[in-house]
Amino acid sequence: MQPFKRKRRDQKAKPMTNKLHDIGVARQIGTYSDAVEAPANARWLYTAGTPGLALDGTLPADVAGQAELAWTHIVTMLQRADMTVHDLVKITQYLLHASFIPDYVKVRSRFLGAARPASTLLVVPQSIRPEFLLEVEAFAAKV
Repeated sequence: MQPFKRKRRDQKAKPMTNKLHDIGVARQIGTYSDAVEAPANARWLYTAGTPGLALDGTLPADVAGQAELAWTHIVTMLQRADMTVHDLVKITQYLLHASFIPDYVKVRSRFLGAARPASTLLVVPQSIRPEFLLEVEAFAAKV
């Protein structure tokens, strides 16, 4: 895998080809969209559930460190498909404890910036490996 190179915040984002359909529920809860419509003939990217596992197999002990790695991997997969976070249509996040939400959301917000995909965040009783504190799954579409 090639290393992730984050764009500076002052760089302009590419125009989004997906259309947001906000009905007002999501914005009362967080920074995401109620629905996102992908254009006809779009290319789709579906990621697997992605934990915060480093490429060398190491795993940070804390949720912020694992979130940083998981989102770095999501962005890398998007880049390899010639996409950005602005092409994300839907994200699903799985956390092991509700107490992780504030630290996780801080990391996610840095990576998403102004992007507003539809989003579901679930607190689950366990993951495939007990040391995985979270997983992120993403769907993206781009013409």
